[in-house]
Amino acid sequence: MDSIPVEDRSRNLQEAQVRDSNEMNGITEKSSGEVTSKKKSRKSKNMPKFGCFRVENDEDGNFDMKVDRIGEPSNPTHLVVMINGIIGSAADWKFGAKQLLKKYPRDVVVHCSKVNSTMSTFDGVDVMGGRLAEEVITVIKRHPSVQKISLVGHSLGGLIARYAIAKLYGRGTRKENGDCKDDEFEDASIGEKLKGKIAGLEPVNFITFATPHLGSGCHKQVPGFCGFYTMENVAARMSGLLGRTGRHLFLADCDNGKSPLLVQMVNDSEDLKFISALESFKRRIAYANARFDHLVGWSTSSLRRRTELPKRRHLSKDNNYPHVVYIDSSKIARDSQGVPSTARINGCKTADMEEEMLRGLTKVSWERVDVYFEEVKGTCLNSDGADVIQHMVDNFLL
Repeated sequence: MDSIPVEDRSRNLQEAQVRDSNEMNGITEKSSGEVTSKKKSRKSKNMPKFGCFRVENDEDGNFDMKVDRIGEPSNPTHLVVMINGIIGSAADWKFGAKQLLKKYPRDVVVHCSKVNSTMSTFDGVDVMGGRLAEEVITVIKRHPSVQKISLVGHSLGGLIARYAIAKLYGRGTRKENGDCKDDEFEDASIGEKLKGKIAGLEPVNFITFATPHLGSGCHKQVPGFCGFYTMENVAARMSGLLGRTGRHLFLADCDNGKSPLLVQMVNDSEDLKFISALESFKRRIAYANARFDHLVGWSTSSLRRRTELPKRRHLSKDNNYPHVVYIDSSKIARDSQGVPSTARINGCKTADMEEEMLRGLTKVSWERVDVYFEEVKGTCLNSDGADVIQHMVDNFLL
């Protein structure tokens, strides 16, 4: 019997161990030398294909985020537009956009707007809302597969979004020879088809984070002023330092006998259907800081009277979302009877304007989510408030 060298015996033993191991894992060798795995093939049917985030930038600095999946066409059907607050930028929403895409990689494309950023956020809510509306039309033309739309605004971004949807309500785009074109308002048949649509798309989620829906000019709406009338009055007089935006926020723009812009935005007008646009969304959600937001009060961001705010003893942390302390998911709109058509009451008295805005905005139902941070180090839009963003993502309606 021929002897086998030690190194050959060792190599044969290793090969036998590999064969045994392969057999245990369902791997067989073919004559061609190809190795296939039954176990692996069974798993691959159930496992999602790998994808990666793709960021598309345009010449204005805006960017879209979506997931490209290997071997699959990218045809998202739901456009999510995210809007930054004062002196903010599109980058403020990058963390939130990624979390949304992780949850819904096939369905969603996220557009982080930069059309109103840094110093341009002083131009006024109406001007910024108009810019955002035109930008949304451009984005829809870039993604012809989208059928639904949601908007998410942080702070001032929520007011900009409210103005933009009024501009986009009943307006759409249509395909003609492969290109998207604006629909004509004069065509009655087209107008009927677009009724209840935002830029021709089905409106789904309208979400605001710490948005001063009632402005900053009413008593105790800016916690940093500690409720002192003197400080509030001085701030209102100096609101022009923040440009037209400052005058809008502090309700200091009741010029030429007109109501302040924010008050006008709680009723439909002939040209701009502010409430109809809001009502067209399936969900309206207001996230509000219950404490330690020194610029935007709990009442104005949650659309409640101060007497309606939850008592501190009723606030409790959610195990899954530690910073979420109270959820009011009531879907019933409040009685809005007796809402005056203008706010020119008692010479633009802010208390009357605050009440009118509340009544007007609560003609539609809102879900309210109150959050509580022991200390605000940054913003709930980044990883410090990851659980708040996750709450939005988990409850997002596709």
